[in-house]
Amino acid sequence: MKNRFLIAAVAAWGVSATCSAATPELNIPDFSQLRGKAVDSVDVTLDGFLMRLVARFARKSEDENAQFLSDIKSVRVRNFEFAEDGLYSLADVDSVRRQLSAPGWTQIVSAQKRSEKEKVDVYLCAENEKILGIAVIASEPRSFTIVNVIGNIDIDKLAKLEGQFGIPKLDEEK
Repeated sequence: MKNRFLIAAVAAWGVSATCSAATPELNIPDFSQLRGKAVDSVDVTLDGFLMRLVARFARKSEDENAQFLSDIKSVRVRNFEFAEDGLYSLADVDSVRRQLSAPGWTQIVSAQKRSEKEKVDVYLCAENEKILGIAVIASEPRSFTIVNVIGNIDIDKLAKLEGQFGIPKLDEEK
């Protein structure tokens, strides 16, 4: 009887530890109600078969930039631009931001311009010193962007992409 209790307790602890672990995949709404209001919208979802295909070609490539993609499982981007202020609710964007307060997520950048109501946050999801995901949320009165990248992300490989594919090049003097 004591062994059964001990096994049940260990199993319950394991389930609770697994359930509380961070997941790099965010629950991002499709924001379909905003498409009619937006002057421009971008909805990118790369996962499953397509990312496995990209990974296969990336592993065979001699290009280090392409090899970075071999460990990426999913990329999701939602971007909306509006003609006037107030056509979307910050509550929608904040519902995604709240997910990033879960254990395992760490905010690495928080930039805000109060006068222009702009806010940019960058988070990493890590476990056992491995980066499993990155999230970027940028909002301002007439636009917002949410990016979620999932996979084994090698920081050294990511740093080599600086200045390419829209990734800004950092000024080392600053």
